[in-house]
Amino acid sequence: MVRGESLVRSLMLLCLGTSIVLLGGQRQAVADERAEQVGMLPESLIQKQLPAIMVELPPIGEASKFIPGEEVHLVLRLSQRRVYVYKGSEVQASYPVAIGKPGWETPVGTFKVFTMEKDPIFKSFRTGREIGPGPDNPLGPRWIGIWTDGKTQLGFHGTNEPELIGQAVSHGCIRMHNKDVIALYDQVSVGTTVIIEP
Repeated sequence: MVRGESLVRSLMLLCLGTSIVLLGGQRQAVADERAEQVGMLPESLIQKQLPAIMVELPPIGEASKFIPGEEVHLVLRLSQRRVYVYKGSEVQASYPVAIGKPGWETPVGTFKVFTMEKDPIFKSFRTGREIGPGPDNPLGPRWIGIWTDGKTQLGFHGTNEPELIGQAVSHGCIRMHNKDVIALYDQVSVGTTVIIEP
């Protein structure tokens, strides 16, 4: 009788172990199916083919530059006073800029281009005075808006004071050489992501 019980217990443990293995495989199949539905690579495939699908990632600390699924995005490094144009994880171009002065700092964060304008009209937020397109226009030949509080807008633009590029002199906007802002304008569109880092 004791021997029979031992055999029954062994059979029960064997059945339980088989059930656990089968259940684990079923859970993995469900997880793989869910991953495929959202466009991810199934984990079981990653485990089987890991060496074949290794991807070189940006160095640590540079992950903010890579935005999966987005062709072009900008990274502005305030400390470097430079904006970088990325296509995927590759730098396509970079340009020197002037940024906001103390008390009028260029905001840090992630933004989207929401407006673009050729030959913008400058309107002083202090006096209301307007300056049309031309060499005296403080906005230069292009405007790429990235931030607004509903009244004031900040963005990338050209300048009529190119000697100030590289300094912290603006009221929060990002000034560029006129030739550079024209080049940047042609590489972005409404909806392009702009990451501003300290």
